[in-house]
Amino acid sequence: MDKDTFYTFIKKLETNFLTATFNQNYSAMQIHYLSEKNSILNHFLAEIREVNIHKDAMRFRRNIERIGEIMAYELSKELDYKTIDVQTPLGIKKTTQIADSVVLCSILRAGLSMHLGFLNYFDQAENGFISAYRYHPNNDDYFEIKVEYQAIADINDKCVLLIDPMLATGQSIVAVYNRLMERGIPRNMHIAVTIAAPEGIAYLEKHLPENCHLWIGALDEKLNEHSYIVPGLGDAGDLAYGIKL
Repeated sequence: MDKDTFYTFIKKLETNFLTATFNQNYSAMQIHYLSEKNSILNHFLAEIREVNIHKDAMRFRRNIERIGEIMAYELSKELDYKTIDVQTPLGIKKTTQIADSVVLCSILRAGLSMHLGFLNYFDQAENGFISAYRYHPNNDDYFEIKVEYQAIADINDKCVLLIDPMLATGQSIVAVYNRLMERGIPRNMHIAVTIAAPEGIAYLEKHLPENCHLWIGALDEKLNEHSYIVPGLGDAGDLAYGIKL
């Protein structure tokens, strides 16, 4: 073996080792970025960010609902379908219908408007709601995630769509996911967020299994020192439902 061949062989071994090490620590979560191509989604994303538009709470809620509808349509392409015969006034048409039993689960309270958008499309879905919020025990930037109220449908062997507008640190979504897993094992898990920060995506990749799908409306730059998404849009729950005490 000459020197160049030996060098190439060693580099290949190093690459394979690093790849194997990476895969042991991080899942191969399937991530779908929906705003990479221009569509009406980008228009609604712009409106929920614009400070002079998103002050209108009713318009903000409606735009989040619309975004939920668009994401529901895109996500539906990854579901399982079955062939059925439909009786029309003039004959029978062979077509397809969703085979999955879908459960929508949103994180209160920010996820409600987006949840409604998904429910408009998955109108036969069962529904679940879990509250998760940042608790600041020392009144500083340190926080813990508190998971409290929950009303969860049966998720065993079903397709669960976990909905939350903002993926900042990722801690709320992981906490809610873990709570869901205490209630059953879904067949498929899809997580849908309107805006995400890279830090949150990395956290989910580290803590969630590789068979999860992550659907992202828009990827933003970073988190600030208070763990809020920059440039983001502010507090989605406050914009939709008023400032909480």
